[in-house]
Amino acid sequence: MSDLALQTIESGRRLDAIDRKILTVLQEDASLSVAEIGDRVGLSSTPCWKRIQRLEADDIILRRVALVDQNKIGLGITVFVSVESGDHSDTWLTTFANAVRAMPEVMELYRMAGDVDYMLRVVVADMASYDLFYKKLISSVALKNVTSRFAMEKIKSVTALPVPAASAV
Repeated sequence: MSDLALQTIESGRRLDAIDRKILTVLQEDASLSVAEIGDRVGLSSTPCWKRIQRLEADDIILRRVALVDQNKIGLGITVFVSVESGDHSDTWLTTFANAVRAMPEVMELYRMAGDVDYMLRVVVADMASYDLFYKKLISSVALKNVTSRFAMEKIKSVTALPVPAASAV
């Protein structure tokens, strides 16, 4: 994908350097006031607020959330679950995706290329909780193979995307 394509959003408006600065600041701390964000990016409050609203309207900013420490709320086990399916029909995928969306333990679900079809990131309190989750997963839809990998240590975890710099075009 070209730099120009990366800079142009679906509505046709390009992200300029200030938009990118706003995104970087908000990803670091979305609780800042509009005035504080404006100070950091070189805008007064009103134009800063209008840009934030436009970024939200364009679905670039999807939502603002609080990040919670999973261990401090009793969800100390992270499991990466690889799923292989014997059925690759649209009907199977719809059933599988709907079942997984209904499982609060699943933080992320990806359709993969390679030797597995789907990858889930699951958080649970303990092994008994994972066993209940596993039984719920395998009873929800026909699966060819399920492999669970338990994380022993989280070495890096970030939520802020690396916002590419605007290139001169």
